[in-house]
Amino acid sequence: MGKLRVTQVKSSIKRPKNQKLTLEALGLTRIGVSVEHDATPSIVGMINKVKHLISVEEVK
Repeated sequence: MGKLRVTQVKSSIKRPKNQKLTLEALGLTRIGVSVEHDATPSIVGMINKVKHLISVEEVK
């Protein structure tokens, strides 16, 4: 299981509440914040839900 670095690149303003809550669950609070997560199915599902607001890199 690999690691993923998730960075918020777009604002959550004027987004549906479920997308805001997903960003918060990922640990993203504002633009430019990066967090690392294990690539579990639940994390990958959350990433897919807000993929238009974030960028994802694989960490070695």
